[in-house]
Amino acid sequence: MNTRIHLLFFIGLLGVLVSCGISKSKKHLPDIAHYEAAKPIVTKVSDSIFLSGKNSLLKNKQGLWELYVEGNPLEIGLTTGALSDSLLKKQEQIFFSRIEDFVPSKFRQRLLRNFLQWYNRKLYQNVPTEYQTEIYGVSQYASHNFDNLAPQYQRNLYLHAAHDIGHALQDLALVGCSSFATWGEKSEDGNLILGRNFDFYVNDAFAENKIVAFINPKEGHPFMMVTWPGMIGAVSGMNKEGLTVTINAGKSKIPITAKTPISILTREILQHAANIDEAIAIAKKRKVFVSESIMVGSAQDNKAVLIEVSPEKMDVFDVPNTNQLICSNHFQSDTFKNDERNQMQIANSHSKYRFDRMQELIAESPKINPEIASQILRNRDGLHNIALGYGNEKALNQLMAHHGIIFKPQEKMVWVSANPYQMGEFVCYNLDSVFNERKNGAVLSFEEEKQNIAKDPFLETAAFKNYQKFRIEDHKIDSYLRNKKEIPFDFIRNYQSLNPDYWVVYYKAGLYFYQKKYFRLAQENFEKALTKEITTVPDKEAIEKYLKKIRRK
Repeated sequence: MNTRIHLLFFIGLLGVLVSCGISKSKKHLPDIAHYEAAKPIVTKVSDSIFLSGKNSLLKNKQGLWELYVEGNPLEIGLTTGALSDSLLKKQEQIFFSRIEDFVPSKFRQRLLRNFLQWYNRKLYQNVPTEYQTEIYGVSQYASHNFDNLAPQYQRNLYLHAAHDIGHALQDLALVGCSSFATWGEKSEDGNLILGRNFDFYVNDAFAENKIVAFINPKEGHPFMMVTWPGMIGAVSGMNKEGLTVTINAGKSKIPITAKTPISILTREILQHAANIDEAIAIAKKRKVFVSESIMVGSAQDNKAVLIEVSPEKMDVFDVPNTNQLICSNHFQSDTFKNDERNQMQIANSHSKYRFDRMQELIAESPKINPEIASQILRNRDGLHNIALGYGNEKALNQLMAHHGIIFKPQEKMVWVSANPYQMGEFVCYNLDSVFNERKNGAVLSFEEEKQNIAKDPFLETAAFKNYQKFRIEDHKIDSYLRNKKEIPFDFIRNYQSLNPDYWVVYYKAGLYFYQKKYFRLAQENFEKALTKEITTVPDKEAIEKYLKKIRRK
Protein backbone atom coordinates (compact mmCIF):
# COMPACT_ATOMS: atom_id res chain seq x y z
CA MET A 1 0.00 0.00 0.00
CA ASN A 2 2.63 2.57 1.08
CA THR A 3 4.83 1.81 -1.95
CA ARG A 4 2.01 2.64 -4.31
CA ILE A 5 1.10 5.83 -2.46
CA HIS A 6 4.74 6.91 -2.37
CA LEU A 7 5.23 6.18 -6.07
CA LEU A 8 2.16 8.24 -6.94
CA PHE A 9 3.25 11.10 -4.75
CA PHE A 10 6.82 10.98 -6.01
CA ILE A 11 5.95 11.19 -9.69
CA GLY A 12 3.48 13.98 -9.03
CA LEU A 13 6.01 15.76 -6.86
CA LEU A 14 8.69 15.56 -9.51
CA GLY A 15 6.54 17.86 -11.60
CA VAL A 16 8.00 20.64 -9.49
CA LEU A 17 11.52 19.71 -10.62
CA VAL A 18 10.93 21.45 -13.92
CA SER A 19 13.46 24.25 -13.84
CA CYS A 20 12.52 26.06 -17.00
CA GLY A 21 9.96 24.28 -19.19
CA ILE A 22 9.97 25.35 -22.80
CA SER A 23 10.83 29.00 -23.31
CA LYS A 24 7.32 30.48 -23.08
CA SER A 25 6.37 28.65 -19.91
CA LYS A 26 9.75 29.50 -18.39
CA LYS A 27 9.24 33.21 -18.91
CA HIS A 28 5.52 33.35 -18.22
CA LEU A 29 4.22 35.39 -15.29
CA PRO A 30 0.63 36.57 -14.76
CA ASP A 31 -0.09 40.20 -15.60
CA ILE A 32 -0.46 41.98 -12.24
CA ALA A 33 0.05 45.55 -13.53
CA HIS A 34 -3.55 46.56 -12.73
CA TYR A 35 -3.30 45.37 -9.11
CA GLU A 36 -1.77 47.08 -6.10
CA ALA A 37 1.22 44.84 -5.40
CA ALA A 38 2.31 46.13 -1.97
CA LYS A 39 3.08 43.32 0.45
CA PRO A 40 0.78 43.28 3.49
CA ILE A 41 1.98 44.09 7.00
CA VAL A 42 1.47 41.21 9.42
CA THR A 43 1.21 41.55 13.19
CA LYS A 44 2.31 38.48 15.12
CA VAL A 45 0.15 38.36 18.25
CA SER A 46 1.56 34.98 19.30
CA ASP A 47 2.96 31.81 17.72
CA SER A 48 -0.62 30.85 16.81
CA ILE A 49 -2.25 34.21 15.94
CA PHE A 50 -1.29 36.43 12.98
CA LEU A 51 -3.23 39.51 11.85
CA SER A 52 -3.22 41.78 8.81
CA GLY A 53 -6.11 44.27 8.82
CA LYS A 54 -9.32 42.26 8.58
CA ASN A 55 -7.34 39.16 7.58
CA SER A 56 -6.14 36.59 10.08
CA LEU A 57 -4.54 33.20 10.68
CA LEU A 58 -5.30 31.50 13.99
CA LYS A 59 -4.63 28.04 15.36
CA ASN A 60 -7.63 26.79 17.33
CA LYS A 61 -7.51 24.52 20.36
CA GLN A 62 -8.13 21.43 18.19
CA GLY A 63 -4.97 22.20 16.18
CA LEU A 64 -6.67 23.43 12.98
CA TRP A 65 -5.38 26.63 11.40
CA GLU A 66 -8.25 29.00 10.54
CA LEU A 67 -7.40 31.41 7.72
CA TYR A 68 -9.55 34.39 6.73
CA VAL A 69 -8.55 36.52 3.70
CA GLU A 70 -10.43 38.92 1.44
CA GLY A 71 -9.77 41.06 -1.61
CA ASN A 72 -8.78 40.69 -5.27
CA PRO A 73 -6.73 37.67 -6.45
CA LEU A 74 -3.35 39.31 -5.80
CA GLU A 75 -4.41 40.58 -2.38
CA ILE A 76 -5.71 37.14 -1.43
CA GLY A 77 -2.47 35.48 -2.61
CA LEU A 78 -0.11 37.96 -0.96
CA THR A 79 -2.06 38.02 2.30
CA THR A 80 -2.32 34.23 2.42
CA GLY A 81 1.43 33.95 1.83
CA ALA A 82 2.29 36.63 4.37
CA LEU A 83 0.07 35.18 7.12
CA SER A 84 1.18 31.56 6.53
CA ASP A 85 4.83 32.38 5.73
CA SER A 86 6.48 29.97 8.20
CA LEU A 87 3.92 27.21 7.51
CA LEU A 88 4.48 27.55 3.75
CA LYS A 89 8.25 27.18 4.06
CA LYS A 90 7.82 24.18 6.36
CA GLN A 91 5.40 22.50 3.95
CA GLU A 92 7.79 22.99 1.04
CA GLN A 93 10.56 21.39 3.08
CA ILE A 94 8.31 18.40 3.74
CA PHE A 95 7.62 18.00 0.00
CA PHE A 96 11.12 18.48 -1.33
CA SER A 97 12.92 16.52 1.35
CA ARG A 98 11.23 13.43 -0.11
CA ILE A 99 12.72 13.71 -3.61
CA GLU A 100 16.05 12.05 -2.97
CA ASP A 101 14.32 9.28 -1.02
CA PHE A 102 12.38 8.35 -4.15
CA VAL A 103 15.05 9.01 -6.78
CA PRO A 104 18.53 9.13 -5.28
CA SER A 105 20.11 9.09 -8.75
CA LYS A 106 20.95 12.60 -9.98
CA PHE A 107 20.93 11.29 -13.55
CA ARG A 108 17.37 10.00 -13.23
CA GLN A 109 16.30 13.25 -11.62
CA ARG A 110 17.62 15.12 -14.66
CA LEU A 111 15.80 12.76 -17.03
CA LEU A 112 12.53 13.27 -15.21
CA ARG A 113 13.07 17.01 -15.01
CA ASN A 114 13.58 17.21 -18.77
CA PHE A 115 10.52 15.08 -19.45
CA LEU A 116 8.34 17.17 -17.17
CA GLN A 117 9.59 20.39 -18.75
CA TRP A 118 7.90 19.18 -21.88
CA TYR A 119 4.90 17.68 -20.11
CA ASN A 120 4.05 20.93 -18.29
CA ARG A 121 4.64 23.16 -21.29
CA LYS A 122 0.98 24.23 -21.56
CA LEU A 123 -0.04 24.14 -17.92
CA TYR A 124 -0.06 27.92 -17.53
CA GLN A 125 -2.41 28.25 -20.51
CA ASN A 126 -5.02 26.13 -18.73
CA VAL A 127 -5.10 27.86 -15.34
CA PRO A 128 -7.46 30.88 -15.21
CA THR A 129 -5.69 34.21 -14.80
CA GLU A 130 -7.25 34.94 -11.40
CA TYR A 131 -5.76 31.75 -9.97
CA GLN A 132 -2.39 32.29 -11.61
CA THR A 133 -2.39 35.70 -9.93
CA GLU A 134 -3.28 34.25 -6.55
CA ILE A 135 -0.61 31.56 -6.90
CA TYR A 136 1.88 34.28 -7.83
CA GLY A 137 0.99 36.19 -4.65
CA VAL A 138 1.43 33.13 -2.43
CA SER A 139 4.68 32.21 -4.20
CA GLN A 140 6.33 35.49 -3.13
CA TYR A 141 6.65 33.87 0.30
CA ALA A 142 7.95 30.51 -0.91
CA SER A 143 11.41 29.43 0.20
CA HIS A 144 14.43 30.32 -1.92
CA ASN A 145 16.07 27.04 -0.84
CA PHE A 146 14.56 25.27 -3.85
CA ASP A 147 15.05 27.89 -6.56
CA ASN A 148 17.49 25.50 -8.24
CA LEU A 149 14.52 23.23 -8.99
CA ALA A 150 12.26 25.96 -10.38
CA PRO A 151 11.56 29.65 -9.70
CA GLN A 152 9.05 30.40 -6.94
CA TYR A 153 6.01 31.02 -9.16
CA GLN A 154 6.55 28.10 -11.56
CA ARG A 155 7.30 25.80 -8.63
CA ASN A 156 4.06 26.72 -6.89
CA LEU A 157 2.05 26.46 -10.11
CA TYR A 158 3.42 22.96 -10.82
CA LEU A 159 2.65 21.84 -7.27
CA HIS A 160 -1.03 22.41 -8.03
CA ALA A 161 -0.76 19.76 -10.75
CA ALA A 162 1.25 17.28 -8.65
CA HIS A 163 -1.72 14.97 -8.01
CA ASP A 164 -2.84 15.14 -11.63
CA ILE A 165 0.67 14.42 -12.99
CA GLY A 166 1.16 11.43 -10.72
CA HIS A 167 -2.34 10.19 -11.47
CA ALA A 168 -1.89 10.62 -15.24
CA LEU A 169 1.55 9.07 -15.52
CA GLN A 170 0.85 6.15 -13.21
CA ASP A 171 -2.84 5.66 -14.04
CA LEU A 172 -3.53 5.36 -10.34
CA ALA A 173 -6.30 6.75 -8.19
CA LEU A 174 -5.45 9.16 -5.43
CA VAL A 175 -5.60 6.43 -2.79
CA GLY A 176 -9.24 5.74 -1.90
CA CYS A 177 -11.48 8.73 -1.21
CA SER A 178 -15.07 7.97 -0.17
CA SER A 179 -18.06 10.36 -0.20
CA PHE A 180 -21.83 10.24 0.16
CA ALA A 181 -24.87 12.52 0.18
CA THR A 182 -28.45 12.04 1.41
CA TRP A 183 -31.53 14.23 1.29
CA GLY A 184 -35.31 13.99 1.48
CA GLU A 185 -36.46 10.91 3.36
CA LYS A 186 -32.87 9.77 4.03
CA SER A 187 -31.95 12.97 5.88
CA GLU A 188 -33.01 13.70 9.45
CA ASP A 189 -34.59 17.06 8.55
CA GLY A 190 -35.17 16.45 4.82
CA ASN A 191 -32.29 18.76 3.86
CA LEU A 192 -29.12 17.74 2.04
CA ILE A 193 -26.21 16.39 4.08
CA LEU A 194 -22.86 15.24 2.67
CA GLY A 195 -19.83 13.47 4.13
CA ARG A 196 -16.41 12.69 2.71
CA ASN A 197 -12.99 11.30 3.61
CA PHE A 198 -10.02 12.77 1.73
CA ASP A 199 -7.71 9.76 1.92
CA PHE A 200 -4.45 11.34 0.85
CA TYR A 201 -1.38 10.46 2.90
CA VAL A 202 2.17 11.62 2.33
CA ASN A 203 3.46 11.44 5.88
CA ASP A 204 2.33 12.58 9.31
CA ALA A 205 4.14 15.89 8.97
CA PHE A 206 2.21 16.74 5.79
CA ALA A 207 -1.13 16.61 7.63
CA GLU A 208 0.03 18.49 10.74
CA ASN A 209 -0.83 21.94 9.42
CA LYS A 210 -4.34 21.57 8.05
CA ILE A 211 -5.88 24.91 7.09
CA VAL A 212 -9.60 25.69 7.14
CA ALA A 213 -9.54 28.63 4.71
CA PHE A 214 -12.35 31.19 4.53
CA ILE A 215 -11.95 33.23 1.33
CA ASN A 216 -13.97 36.39 0.63
CA PRO A 217 -13.14 37.34 -3.00
CA LYS A 218 -14.10 40.58 -4.72
CA GLU A 219 -15.61 38.52 -7.54
CA GLY A 220 -17.62 35.37 -6.89
CA HIS A 221 -19.05 33.83 -3.75
CA PRO A 222 -17.37 33.75 -0.33
CA PHE A 223 -16.39 30.15 0.44
CA MET A 224 -14.49 27.81 2.74
CA MET A 225 -12.20 24.90 1.89
CA VAL A 226 -9.85 22.54 3.69
CA THR A 227 -6.31 22.88 2.39
CA TRP A 228 -2.62 23.02 3.34
CA PRO A 229 0.04 25.77 3.12
CA GLY A 230 0.66 26.89 -0.47
CA MET A 231 -2.41 25.13 -1.94
CA ILE A 232 -5.11 27.40 -3.42
CA GLY A 233 -6.95 24.59 -5.26
CA ALA A 234 -10.03 23.01 -3.70
CA VAL A 235 -10.34 19.36 -2.70
CA SER A 236 -13.23 19.85 -0.21
CA GLY A 237 -15.26 23.02 0.24
CA MET A 238 -18.57 24.90 0.43
CA ASN A 239 -19.57 28.42 -0.58
CA LYS A 240 -21.99 30.88 1.01
CA GLU A 241 -24.71 29.87 -1.47
CA GLY A 242 -24.61 26.36 -0.01
CA LEU A 243 -22.81 24.75 -2.96
CA THR A 244 -20.25 22.04 -2.06
CA VAL A 245 -17.48 20.30 -4.00
CA THR A 246 -15.38 17.21 -3.27
CA ILE A 247 -13.18 15.14 -5.62
CA ASN A 248 -12.65 11.40 -6.09
CA ALA A 249 -10.05 10.11 -8.56
CA GLY A 250 -10.92 7.57 -11.26
CA LYS A 251 -9.11 5.60 -13.95
CA SER A 252 -7.57 7.69 -16.72
CA LYS A 253 -5.80 7.41 -20.04
CA ILE A 254 -2.34 8.96 -20.14
CA PRO A 255 -2.43 12.39 -21.86
CA ILE A 256 0.52 13.99 -23.64
CA THR A 257 0.35 17.36 -21.94
CA ALA A 258 -0.81 18.94 -18.69
CA LYS A 259 -4.10 20.84 -18.81
CA THR A 260 -6.34 22.23 -16.03
CA PRO A 261 -5.58 20.66 -12.64
CA ILE A 262 -8.70 19.19 -11.04
CA SER A 263 -8.27 21.24 -7.86
CA ILE A 264 -8.25 24.45 -9.91
CA LEU A 265 -11.46 23.45 -11.71
CA THR A 266 -13.17 22.67 -8.39
CA ARG A 267 -11.91 25.96 -6.94
CA GLU A 268 -13.54 27.78 -9.88
CA ILE A 269 -16.82 25.95 -9.32
CA LEU A 270 -16.69 26.71 -5.61
CA GLN A 271 -16.09 30.42 -6.17
CA HIS A 272 -18.34 31.06 -9.14
CA ALA A 273 -21.26 28.58 -9.07
CA ALA A 274 -24.43 28.91 -6.98
CA ASN A 275 -26.20 25.71 -8.10
CA ILE A 276 -25.69 22.47 -9.99
CA ASP A 277 -26.40 23.90 -13.45
CA GLU A 278 -23.81 26.64 -12.97
CA ALA A 279 -21.26 24.06 -11.73
CA ILE A 280 -21.83 21.92 -14.84
CA ALA A 281 -21.42 24.95 -17.11
CA ILE A 282 -18.02 25.76 -15.55
CA ALA A 283 -16.87 22.13 -15.84
CA LYS A 284 -17.74 22.14 -19.55
CA LYS A 285 -15.42 25.11 -20.15
CA ARG A 286 -12.24 23.43 -18.91
CA LYS A 287 -10.04 20.69 -20.34
CA VAL A 288 -8.64 18.39 -17.65
CA PHE A 289 -5.88 15.83 -17.97
CA VAL A 290 -7.04 13.16 -15.53
CA SER A 291 -10.33 11.40 -14.84
CA GLU A 292 -12.19 12.49 -11.73
CA SER A 293 -15.61 12.40 -10.09
CA ILE A 294 -16.61 15.80 -8.69
CA MET A 295 -19.46 15.52 -6.19
CA VAL A 296 -21.44 18.75 -6.22
CA GLY A 297 -24.05 19.36 -3.52
CA SER A 298 -26.45 22.28 -3.75
CA ALA A 299 -28.70 23.95 -1.19
CA GLN A 300 -30.71 25.54 -4.02
CA ASP A 301 -31.36 22.13 -5.60
CA ASN A 302 -31.41 20.21 -2.29
CA LYS A 303 -29.57 17.30 -3.84
CA ALA A 304 -26.14 16.22 -5.10
CA VAL A 305 -24.81 14.99 -8.46
CA LEU A 306 -21.51 13.68 -9.79
CA ILE A 307 -19.78 15.57 -12.58
CA GLU A 308 -17.55 12.88 -14.10
CA VAL A 309 -14.74 14.28 -16.23
CA SER A 310 -11.87 12.85 -18.27
CA PRO A 311 -9.43 14.30 -20.82
CA GLU A 312 -11.83 13.37 -23.65
CA LYS A 313 -15.36 13.72 -22.28
CA MET A 314 -17.65 14.43 -19.34
CA ASP A 315 -21.04 13.33 -18.07
CA VAL A 316 -23.32 14.07 -15.13
CA PHE A 317 -24.57 11.24 -12.93
CA ASP A 318 -27.90 12.15 -11.40
CA VAL A 319 -30.16 9.98 -9.24
CA PRO A 320 -33.67 11.39 -9.88
CA ASN A 321 -35.55 8.51 -8.30
CA THR A 322 -33.57 8.15 -5.08
CA ASN A 323 -32.43 10.40 -2.25
CA GLN A 324 -28.88 9.26 -1.76
CA LEU A 325 -25.66 9.44 -3.79
CA ILE A 326 -22.49 7.43 -3.12
CA CYS A 327 -19.05 7.87 -4.67
CA SER A 328 -15.76 6.01 -4.33
CA ASN A 329 -13.20 5.66 -7.15
CA HIS A 330 -15.14 4.34 -10.12
CA PHE A 331 -17.54 6.01 -12.53
CA GLN A 332 -21.31 5.52 -12.63
CA SER A 333 -22.62 7.63 -15.52
CA ASP A 334 -23.75 6.15 -18.85
CA THR A 335 -20.74 7.68 -20.64
CA PHE A 336 -18.16 6.02 -18.41
CA LYS A 337 -19.67 3.05 -16.56
CA ASN A 338 -18.93 0.47 -19.27
CA ASP A 339 -15.50 1.87 -20.14
CA GLU A 340 -12.88 -0.89 -20.05
CA ARG A 341 -10.64 0.97 -17.61
CA ASN A 342 -13.56 1.68 -15.32
CA GLN A 343 -14.63 -1.96 -15.37
CA MET A 344 -11.08 -3.01 -14.48
CA GLN A 345 -11.13 -0.53 -11.61
CA ILE A 346 -14.35 -2.05 -10.28
CA ALA A 347 -13.06 -5.62 -10.66
CA ASN A 348 -9.52 -5.20 -9.31
CA SER A 349 -9.47 -2.33 -6.81
CA HIS A 350 -11.12 -1.70 -3.44
CA SER A 351 -13.43 1.01 -4.86
CA LYS A 352 -16.52 -1.22 -5.23
CA TYR A 353 -15.99 -2.69 -1.75
CA ARG A 354 -16.03 0.75 -0.12
CA PHE A 355 -19.01 1.75 -2.27
CA ASP A 356 -20.95 -1.29 -1.04
CA ARG A 357 -19.91 -0.61 2.57
CA MET A 358 -21.27 2.96 2.37
CA GLN A 359 -24.54 1.59 0.98
CA GLU A 360 -24.69 -0.90 3.84
CA LEU A 361 -24.07 1.70 6.57
CA ILE A 362 -26.48 4.25 5.09
CA ALA A 363 -29.18 1.55 4.87
CA GLU A 364 -28.66 0.77 8.56
CA SER A 365 -29.45 4.40 9.47
CA PRO A 366 -32.97 5.45 8.38
CA LYS A 367 -32.17 9.15 8.81
CA ILE A 368 -28.67 10.64 8.41
CA ASN A 369 -27.57 13.55 10.61
CA PRO A 370 -24.06 14.99 11.21
CA GLU A 371 -23.33 12.63 14.11
CA ILE A 372 -24.28 9.54 12.08
CA ALA A 373 -22.34 10.89 9.09
CA SER A 374 -19.21 11.12 11.30
CA GLN A 375 -19.72 7.53 12.44
CA ILE A 376 -19.88 6.36 8.80
CA LEU A 377 -16.69 8.26 7.91
CA ARG A 378 -14.90 6.81 10.94
CA ASN A 379 -16.02 3.21 10.39
CA ARG A 380 -13.09 0.77 10.36
CA ASP A 381 -14.90 -2.51 9.61
CA GLY A 382 -15.67 -4.28 6.38
CA LEU A 383 -18.88 -5.54 4.84
CA HIS A 384 -21.15 -7.22 7.39
CA ASN A 385 -18.90 -5.69 10.10
CA ILE A 386 -16.01 -8.10 9.55
CA ALA A 387 -12.61 -7.10 10.91
CA LEU A 388 -10.32 -5.80 8.16
CA GLY A 389 -7.25 -4.99 10.23
CA TYR A 390 -6.30 -1.38 10.82
CA GLY A 391 -5.04 0.53 7.78
CA ASN A 392 -6.79 -1.67 5.21
CA GLU A 393 -7.81 0.39 2.16
CA LYS A 394 -11.08 -1.51 1.98
CA ALA A 395 -12.21 0.37 5.08
CA LEU A 396 -13.91 3.75 4.87
CA ASN A 397 -11.60 4.82 7.69
CA GLN A 398 -8.20 3.73 6.40
CA LEU A 399 -6.40 5.53 9.26
CA MET A 400 -4.62 7.75 6.74
CA ALA A 401 -7.11 10.48 5.75
CA HIS A 402 -5.86 14.05 5.45
CA HIS A 403 -9.32 15.09 6.65
CA GLY A 404 -12.94 14.15 6.96
CA ILE A 405 -15.64 16.75 6.31
CA ILE A 406 -19.43 17.00 6.70
CA PHE A 407 -21.66 19.62 5.04
CA LYS A 408 -25.19 20.85 5.79
CA PRO A 409 -25.60 23.26 2.85
CA GLN A 410 -29.06 24.64 3.70
CA GLU A 411 -27.81 25.79 7.11
CA LYS A 412 -24.35 26.81 5.73
CA MET A 413 -22.85 24.48 8.36
CA VAL A 414 -19.65 22.48 7.92
CA TRP A 415 -17.72 20.14 10.23
CA VAL A 416 -13.96 19.59 9.71
CA SER A 417 -12.02 16.83 11.44
CA ALA A 418 -9.04 17.63 13.63
CA ASN A 419 -6.03 15.28 13.78
CA PRO A 420 -5.46 12.42 13.73
CA TYR A 421 -7.04 11.59 10.40
CA GLN A 422 -10.86 11.98 10.61
CA MET A 423 -10.95 10.81 14.24
CA GLY A 424 -10.22 14.03 16.09
CA GLU A 425 -13.04 16.37 17.05
CA PHE A 426 -15.19 17.49 14.12
CA VAL A 427 -15.07 21.27 14.46
CA CYS A 428 -18.24 23.09 13.35
CA TYR A 429 -18.34 26.35 11.36
CA ASN A 430 -21.26 28.47 10.14
CA LEU A 431 -20.45 30.35 6.94
CA ASP A 432 -23.07 33.01 7.55
CA SER A 433 -21.38 33.85 10.86
CA VAL A 434 -17.86 33.71 9.47
CA PHE A 435 -18.58 36.11 6.61
CA ASN A 436 -20.44 38.69 8.68
CA GLU A 437 -18.89 42.16 8.69
CA ARG A 438 -15.43 41.80 10.22
CA LYS A 439 -13.45 44.23 12.30
CA ASN A 440 -9.71 44.71 12.35
CA GLY A 441 -7.90 42.75 15.02
CA ALA A 442 -10.26 39.74 15.23
CA VAL A 443 -8.54 37.04 17.29
CA LEU A 444 -11.31 34.56 18.11
CA SER A 445 -11.83 31.14 16.57
CA PHE A 446 -14.73 30.86 14.12
CA GLU A 447 -15.88 27.52 15.53
CA GLU A 448 -19.41 26.91 16.77
CA GLU A 449 -18.20 24.99 19.80
CA LYS A 450 -21.61 23.74 20.96
CA GLN A 451 -22.16 22.09 17.59
CA ASN A 452 -18.82 20.20 17.52
CA ILE A 453 -18.81 16.40 17.24
CA ALA A 454 -16.66 14.67 19.85
CA LYS A 455 -13.49 12.84 18.91
CA ASP A 456 -13.67 9.12 18.16
CA PRO A 457 -13.49 7.05 21.39
CA PHE A 458 -11.24 4.64 19.46
CA LEU A 459 -8.38 7.08 20.06
CA GLU A 460 -8.34 6.12 23.75
CA THR A 461 -8.17 2.36 23.16
CA ALA A 462 -5.26 -0.07 23.39
CA ALA A 463 -6.03 -1.08 19.79
CA PHE A 464 -5.24 2.43 18.53
CA LYS A 465 -2.04 2.59 20.57
CA ASN A 466 -1.05 -0.77 19.07
CA TYR A 467 -1.81 0.59 15.59
CA GLN A 468 0.54 3.51 16.21
CA LYS A 469 3.26 1.04 17.22
CA PHE A 470 2.41 -1.11 14.20
CA ARG A 471 3.06 1.76 11.80
CA ILE A 472 6.57 2.18 13.22
CA GLU A 473 7.28 -1.54 13.01
CA ASP A 474 5.81 -1.70 9.50
CA HIS A 475 8.39 0.84 8.28
CA LYS A 476 11.11 -1.23 9.95
CA ILE A 477 10.09 -4.48 8.28
CA ASP A 478 9.98 -2.71 4.91
CA SER A 479 13.56 -1.58 5.50
CA TYR A 480 14.61 -5.10 6.54
CA LEU A 481 13.04 -6.59 3.41
CA ARG A 482 14.52 -3.94 1.12
CA ASN A 483 18.02 -4.40 2.52
CA LYS A 484 17.68 -8.18 2.98
CA LYS A 485 18.59 -7.97 6.68
CA GLU A 486 17.99 -10.56 9.35
CA ILE A 487 14.68 -10.14 11.19
CA PRO A 488 14.43 -11.59 14.71
CA PHE A 489 11.54 -14.03 15.14
CA ASP A 490 10.40 -12.08 18.20
CA PHE A 491 10.11 -8.96 16.05
CA ILE A 492 7.82 -10.77 13.58
CA ARG A 493 5.62 -12.18 16.36
CA ASN A 494 5.26 -8.76 17.98
CA TYR A 495 4.66 -7.07 14.61
CA GLN A 496 1.81 -9.46 13.82
CA SER A 497 0.28 -9.15 17.30
CA LEU A 498 -0.06 -5.37 16.90
CA ASN A 499 -2.47 -5.68 13.95
CA PRO A 500 -3.55 -9.34 13.81
CA ASP A 501 -6.50 -8.97 11.44
CA TYR A 502 -4.49 -7.21 8.73
CA TRP A 503 -3.36 -9.46 5.87
CA VAL A 504 -0.20 -7.42 5.28
CA VAL A 505 1.48 -8.56 8.52
CA TYR A 506 1.40 -12.19 7.30
CA TYR A 507 2.26 -11.31 3.72
CA LYS A 508 5.42 -9.42 4.72
CA ALA A 509 6.47 -12.20 7.09
CA GLY A 510 5.93 -14.63 4.22
CA LEU A 511 8.15 -12.50 1.98
CA TYR A 512 10.92 -12.54 4.57
CA PHE A 513 10.79 -16.30 5.07
CA TYR A 514 10.69 -16.80 1.30
CA GLN A 515 13.82 -14.63 0.94
CA LYS A 516 15.55 -16.78 3.57
CA LYS A 517 14.34 -20.01 1.91
CA TYR A 518 12.35 -20.99 5.02
CA PHE A 519 9.65 -22.23 2.69
CA ARG A 520 7.43 -23.96 5.26
CA LEU A 521 7.22 -20.77 7.36
CA ALA A 522 6.68 -18.74 4.22
CA GLN A 523 3.82 -21.02 3.19
CA GLU A 524 2.19 -20.80 6.63
CA ASN A 525 2.23 -17.00 6.57
CA PHE A 526 1.03 -16.68 2.98
CA GLU A 527 -1.83 -19.06 3.71
CA LYS A 528 -2.71 -17.10 6.85
CA ALA A 529 -2.77 -13.90 4.77
CA LEU A 530 -5.31 -15.51 2.43
CA THR A 531 -7.69 -16.03 5.37
CA LYS A 532 -7.86 -12.25 5.85
CA GLU A 533 -9.63 -9.60 3.77
CA ILE A 534 -7.02 -8.77 1.12
CA THR A 535 -7.16 -5.27 -0.32
CA THR A 536 -7.13 -5.89 -4.09
CA VAL A 537 -7.29 -8.75 -6.59
CA PRO A 538 -3.64 -8.17 -7.72
CA ASP A 539 -2.52 -8.40 -4.07
CA LYS A 540 -4.29 -11.73 -3.69
CA GLU A 541 -2.88 -13.04 -6.95
CA ALA A 542 0.65 -12.12 -5.84
CA ILE A 543 0.27 -14.26 -2.70
CA GLU A 544 -1.15 -17.18 -4.67
CA LYS A 545 1.80 -16.93 -7.06
CA TYR A 546 4.27 -17.28 -4.19
CA LEU A 547 2.39 -20.32 -2.88
CA LYS A 548 2.61 -22.00 -6.29
CA LYS A 549 6.37 -21.38 -6.34
CA ILE A 550 6.74 -22.85 -2.85
CA ARG A 551 4.76 -25.96 -3.74
CA ARG A 552 6.98 -26.53 -6.78
CA LYS A 553 10.06 -26.27 -4.56
